[in-house]
Amino acid sequence: MLSSSYTLRIACAVLLLFTLLPACLQAQGPVFTHDDTLRGTVTRARAWWDLLYYHLDIKVDPAKKELSGKVTVQYKVLEPYTVLQIDLQQPLVITQVLMGKKKLSFTRDGKNAYMIRLPQAPAKDAIQSLDVYYQGSPVVAKNPPWQGGIQWARATDGSPFIATSCQGLGASVWWPCKDHMYDEPDSMLMSITVPEDLTDVSNGRLRSVVANKKAKTKTYNWFVGNPINNYGVNLNIARYAHFADTLHGEAGTLDLDFYVLPENLEKAKIQFKQAKLMLKAFEYWFGPYPFYRDGYKLVEAPYLGMEHQSSVTYGNGYGNGYRGRDLSGTGYGLKWDFIIIHESGHEWYANNITYQDIADMWIHESFTNYSEGLYTEYYFGKEAATDYVVGTRRSIQNNTPIIGVYNVNKSGSGDMYPKGGNMLHTIRHSIGDDVLFRDILRGMNKTFYHQTVRTEQIEGYISQRAGRDYSKVFDQYLRSVKIPQFEYYYAGSKLFYRWSNVVPGFDLPVRLSDGVGAIVLYPTAQWQSQEPIIDKPVDAKYLERMYYITVRETVQ
Repeated sequence: MLSSSYTLRIACAVLLLFTLLPACLQAQGPVFTHDDTLRGTVTRARAWWDLLYYHLDIKVDPAKKELSGKVTVQYKVLEPYTVLQIDLQQPLVITQVLMGKKKLSFTRDGKNAYMIRLPQAPAKDAIQSLDVYYQGSPVVAKNPPWQGGIQWARATDGSPFIATSCQGLGASVWWPCKDHMYDEPDSMLMSITVPEDLTDVSNGRLRSVVANKKAKTKTYNWFVGNPINNYGVNLNIARYAHFADTLHGEAGTLDLDFYVLPENLEKAKIQFKQAKLMLKAFEYWFGPYPFYRDGYKLVEAPYLGMEHQSSVTYGNGYGNGYRGRDLSGTGYGLKWDFIIIHESGHEWYANNITYQDIADMWIHESFTNYSEGLYTEYYFGKEAATDYVVGTRRSIQNNTPIIGVYNVNKSGSGDMYPKGGNMLHTIRHSIGDDVLFRDILRGMNKTFYHQTVRTEQIEGYISQRAGRDYSKVFDQYLRSVKIPQFEYYYAGSKLFYRWSNVVPGFDLPVRLSDGVGAIVLYPTAQWQSQEPIIDKPVDAKYLERMYYITVRETVQ
């Protein structure tokens, strides 16, 4: 038996441990769970099958705020196995799974992963399909699109105004799917049944509308003829008004469709003219719009907006800027509608080129952030674009790295937007060849057309095309929070210079322009010297404008 004094000391120690534990855990970073691993990892129950096709066939009940129906999942067998993972987030539940007429058994692993057991291991290369039935009231979006789910809003006339948004959270918040970004279906059919006085707008082309007179509903059949990432799939339900246009683009005639609340129709006809301006600019920079087969749509939604593939949602109030504000503080951000430009830019970087793991979300957001500057450059000139890009630096935090944590569905810092865009601005001016830089952007969208990718693929492609290894530059901006500092001083006729506050091996060439030509310097972490060809060629303001760095003149 322990003495009372010893017991007291033990109790005090335990109390101290539990007092300090939360602070220790916070200092060590986030704690990940089994559910995080199931959500973010290519598990054995995912890896053995290749997703080919979905048919999502559901009824939306606005009065009860419920969904019910099924999804048909067609896949190809990569290796024989008997357990297949399908994800569906609570409070939705899977009610049954059929393979043909045969019921399959399933169990839930953790909160949101269902393990479906096949009667026997299928042969390699076999094509199979399952019907997964489900129902329930999905998670309601708390702050869409950042805290997503389904939004059961009301239009000004009191009619239902419903939308989904689920990046990060995952499509399994409202329908059963293989909820990992690495695997996309080659095509998808969406059959959405809604009350007969409402319209559903989803991805791709509208194949048909079927009136169910007895049930007083209509079923909208939308077909996506291209690969689509899971969070890009969406519902938009309202009493929509519709108008259309076409664009004669690089790959032919592109159909443009616009769906808005009736009271906003005239405003939309004016504001949405920017869609054609956007498409013209981005086809110049990035290559053909990636989804001619599915068309391009802007759809009014009850939240700010989202890059749903071929069904871009819009809620920016029919005004320029970001809710009327210029994120750069330069005035250029008020010359165009942020949501039309930014969210549509994701058709190239997010929907055409898609990250495999959300830790690499910068691939979506950094390039699309920089697309805002490229749009500005196309219409207002390079100096205006540089003003805009540099202006966005004021929101950079530099508190955590841009790259997130792999295999647990954890994205990195929000700096992936302005800092990531400025990283690309930095690399562009280091390359020093705008024609080549544009070719790199266009070539990237061609090389990785309709593919999911990893960070190292994008880094490697840029380095290979630029003819220079930029891996340490990516390390600096994506994996650290240090801002490179260019230090220099003069001794006699010599210019001495080096990098400080950099990762080991940081290797970024810089160009010192004299207004006519340029000196290219190749700084390292050690002091180097050069005989300048012009008097005091270091222009700190110029360097900090062209590169996301700081410049400091030292005294030796």
